[in-house]
Amino acid sequence: MSTLPSPRPTPAQDDDGSLASPLGRAAALNVGFLAILWIVELVNAATGRELTQAGGIVARDAGSLVNIVTAPFVHGNTEHLMGNALPLFSLGLIAAIPSPRRFLLMTVVVIVVGGLGIWLTSPVGTVTIGASGVVFGYFSYLLLRGLVDRRPADVLVSVGIAIAYGSYMWSAVGIGATGVSWQGHVSGLIGGVVAAIVVRTPRKKTGLVASGDSLPRLPPAV
Repeated sequence: MSTLPSPRPTPAQDDDGSLASPLGRAAALNVGFLAILWIVELVNAATGRELTQAGGIVARDAGSLVNIVTAPFVHGNTEHLMGNALPLFSLGLIAAIPSPRRFLLMTVVVIVVGGLGIWLTSPVGTVTIGASGVVFGYFSYLLLRGLVDRRPADVLVSVGIAIAYGSYMWSAVGIGATGVSWQGHVSGLIGGVVAAIVVRTPRKKTGLVASGDSLPRLPPAV
């Protein structure tokens, strides 16, 4: 008895709502991110907020550079985390659907660039924590992704993000507000712009012959 290879799944079969589908992987990544934030928040609350100082970015303190990685995971209180959770999940979900790998790389770029911006521009001695810079990075990344990748669907997403979140993000920048790191928000925006350029989708070659190139001559037909 001979066996036949099973047919390859079609795109419609791949996107069946399972955890292996694009939506499933994007949702799992972002739920996992939020779960880590809540675990860190519970530990921070249980230890008298020791992580706030230990994991925050201290401006122009060389020893605090490593905290660029940890600061987005630490929040001042539960209300602080709750304020970031919804936009972080919703924007992150939209950003992760096309490619989880690109999403992870984009997040790393936003965290590093945004963290360096905080370290360089915040008032000396201040401690900055929280994932709001990542939220602003996701926002600017989604605004520019369609233009950088030149994909009509992503351009439409960019327009929707601008309409849905533009006013909220503008009011949340917080320039001059007490206890709000506008430097972190602006640095996050810059991080998203850099990420949109760094992780852009390479354009496929069309295979057309450039003008002036010569083609081999075919033998005359007989």
